[in-house]
Amino acid sequence: MAVYIADGGEGTIVAKITGEIDHHSARWLRMDIDTAIQDKSPKKLILDFSGVTFMDSSGVGLVMGRYRNMKERGGKVSLANMPEYIEKVMDLAGMDRLLNGR
Repeated sequence: MAVYIADGGEGTIVAKITGEIDHHSARWLRMDIDTAIQDKSPKKLILDFSGVTFMDSSGVGLVMGRYRNMKERGGKVSLANMPEYIEKVMDLAGMDRLLNGR
């Protein structure tokens, strides 16, 4: 598990997550992403799931927490490059409505 933080331009940061997201790894991912949010004060955070090989419900919690963090700062979160099974989990959790304002 790792997260690579990149500048997406125009007040955006991209957090590219690789490996497995479970209870143990989510803790470290949260800390790394939150540190980047604190340091860079982005207007938008993109969570890129293209390198994720496994995700349990901890991944939903990871997204929810970053959503709250960004919302408190007046920012937004987008999810990108989700494998089909992750997209289904996020849809079932209602993340599509939350993040897209439906």
